[in-house]
Amino acid sequence: MNAPTPTPAIVSERSAERLPRLVLLLLCIAYVVPGVFGRDPWRNADLSAFGFMASLAKGSAPWWQPAIAGIPAEGGPLPYWLGALAIKLLPWLDAAVAARLPYALVLAGVLVLVWYAAFHLARTEAAQPIAFAFGGEAQLVDYARALADGALLAMIATLGLLLLGHETTPELLQLLAASCYLYGLAAAPYRPGRSRLAVFAALPLLAASGAPSVALWLGALGLVLAHRSSYEAAQRLRVWLLASMATAVMAAWLFDAWAWRLRPMADLPALINLIAWFTWPVLPMSLWALWRWRSHRLRRHITIPLVCALVPLGACVAMNGADRALLLALPALAVLAAFALPTLQRGFAAAVDWFSVLFFSAFVLFVWIYYLSMHTGWPAQPLANVRKLAAGFEPSFQLLPLLLGAAGTLAWLALVRWRTARHRHAIWKSLALPAGGVAAVWLLVMTLLLPPLDYARSLTPLLASVRPHLPLDAPCVAGRGLSLPTLAALQFQGGWRMEARSDLSRSACPYALLQAGQSMPAGWVLVAEVRRPTDRSGAQALSVLRRP
Repeated sequence: MNAPTPTPAIVSERSAERLPRLVLLLLCIAYVVPGVFGRDPWRNADLSAFGFMASLAKGSAPWWQPAIAGIPAEGGPLPYWLGALAIKLLPWLDAAVAARLPYALVLAGVLVLVWYAAFHLARTEAAQPIAFAFGGEAQLVDYARALADGALLAMIATLGLLLLGHETTPELLQLLAASCYLYGLAAAPYRPGRSRLAVFAALPLLAASGAPSVALWLGALGLVLAHRSSYEAAQRLRVWLLASMATAVMAAWLFDAWAWRLRPMADLPALINLIAWFTWPVLPMSLWALWRWRSHRLRRHITIPLVCALVPLGACVAMNGADRALLLALPALAVLAAFALPTLQRGFAAAVDWFSVLFFSAFVLFVWIYYLSMHTGWPAQPLANVRKLAAGFEPSFQLLPLLLGAAGTLAWLALVRWRTARHRHAIWKSLALPAGGVAAVWLLVMTLLLPPLDYARSLTPLLASVRPHLPLDAPCVAGRGLSLPTLAALQFQGGWRMEARSDLSRSACPYALLQAGQSMPAGWVLVAEVRRPTDRSGAQALSVLRRP
């Protein structure tokens, strides 16, 4: 008989030290909560999604077909139901904040599912580290917990999740479904009941959120993995996978979620650049894990996350570099990256530490310099830059953001001191500074720099420019040709009833808004031309028209 191939993981008992739970909890809070409060919906997908949610909550569109100014949403309505229900259940909160709260819980759920997926995969026999001749190797549960901590840190450290993970868009619900599916496959040998429920719920949720093709590909490849698994409980998952796929097809048909989004790949360098920065640092670590564990490439702790990553990567390529499709690969890549941790050389870990210290400390200093300049005028150049990029913005001092920013800075300095003051043996140590740095920077930006950022990325300044020229009591405002974010801001933040389905020549509305560059039709009089203060080119300017 051939002896089993030894694993590349060499982990001592003290290297399987787990991350203190209070520290892990505070890190997750610092990553998830900032950005939920104190800002308006931001342009493009975030604002469009809020508009569809508000259309349901305020009764301007049927629940089966969310719409903004008569323009229906693409994909299934399920993600918009989530935000709309929150708006109705929390009427005392600002509608945008209420819609954002359940999505913050969705992001927290993604982090929890990534942790448990890595934990169960690390418990398999093939994933265990080499046993030492005289003992002292990591124990199974301790090793699995340490790797799961590493996977969670890798997820937080990923650049692509930072902005998209804090939006209220259908892709975040898709991310939850992909994480749930990954967990269901991973936990099958140990939590058969929960794993069946997870895979049964994941694929219909993915389909109803606008990704039915990804759901079917994941289900088909999951069937192959379950069929060839040596675990009887994993083999029994086949029936549940078939039922989940069938339910996903029904959900996609019922919610009209099928959409042809394939686009030919036009710019290969741009695609490579997107994948490189979007998946940093989990993709290079995942590739290293695949190389170091190549003799175990058919084991479930490698094949399951690999399959769950390849399907979204393929969707991203087929959609000509769609970053929102690539988002679904991050949970699986984070789990794969965790299996690189026991194989990393000390020199690589030191290089990651020093790069993180220098990069994130410089960014923290940059934020504080801009904050100081905005509120004291010294140094003068940062304030001049802010006023140039966000014309019309005037800073105002608030105590709470200052206290939160100071707490985040002190936490970052404490983490740097902890990591550099002594040698730590925990296998997740290489990801402590990258994850902590991302969370600290996000916290500081969402507190100290949130006012100018919100001014620049929201459409509230545009509404202020429109309001003097467009009466709120107008029965309706024609807006054919305007973008969905602009229509959403005008209707659900500005308070005007927008109509975007009819041409201006046939519209019965007494007022209209026309995008810059479009010719004014006959029968209308120009009232004013307005634009967002941060739109220096004037490409997004609007013309306010009225009937003579």
